[in-house]
Amino acid sequence: MGGVRLIPIGVGEAFSARHYTSCLALGSGNDWLLIDCPHPLRKMLREATLTAKLPEPLDIGHFTATAVTHLHADHCCGLEDYGYFSYFALGRRAKLLMHPESSARLWDGLLAAGMESVQARPDEPPARKALSDYFELIDLDTTRPVACGPFSIECRRTIHAVPTYAMRITVAGRVLGFSADTAFDPGLIDWLAESDLIVHEATSMAHSGVHTPYEKLAALPDEIRSRMRLTHLPDDFDVGSSVIEPLREGKIYEV
Repeated sequence: MGGVRLIPIGVGEAFSARHYTSCLALGSGNDWLLIDCPHPLRKMLREATLTAKLPEPLDIGHFTATAVTHLHADHCCGLEDYGYFSYFALGRRAKLLMHPESSARLWDGLLAAGMESVQARPDEPPARKALSDYFELIDLDTTRPVACGPFSIECRRTIHAVPTYAMRITVAGRVLGFSADTAFDPGLIDWLAESDLIVHEATSMAHSGVHTPYEKLAALPDEIRSRMRLTHLPDDFDVGSSVIEPLREGKIYEV
């Protein structure tokens, strides 16, 4: 399959009972980048890529790296499995792209409780592990693009409850813009507008808070809306009346 394509793995918000939570797979040729990493990742990947009718389902070993926007669980709770699978099943460290503000508490605040003590045999004492045993952490930078394989990633801070970073990802001459979680931000819209395809979160006005109400996006100029797709959706989102196409899990989108 040629071109640059996007496969949504999960499109729901944190409280969704209908969808998996936010996760995207961006591919060019045989190179793939995972964007956000919820649980149960391998099941999510298998289901979405079977729906997409790929020659073989994507699995953790297919990805050049994973780019994580922030440390809310619906975006990163699969990292323990991702790191363990890479370490034990693949025999390698997983490449992880994050801005330092987002990754600052990744180990002590999230992963250490389940990953710092590893007992391989019952008659041996546990071994102490560190983040660097499982992951090659690559810092994203708001001042410059960061390359990883064929992917080049730019990032921008969003308006959210914890440090969160939107991304523009360039591969094979095409650009995907991803809002990550954010309150409505016209400056961020302008930044994302340089992308060929924009994926933006959306929620209802009543539940917006530090998320973006759909009504704000629906009022954007047609030229922006025509290149925009919606994700991070609440279960009561009215897909049928949306003037911007909501992403569907397992559908292939050309970037």
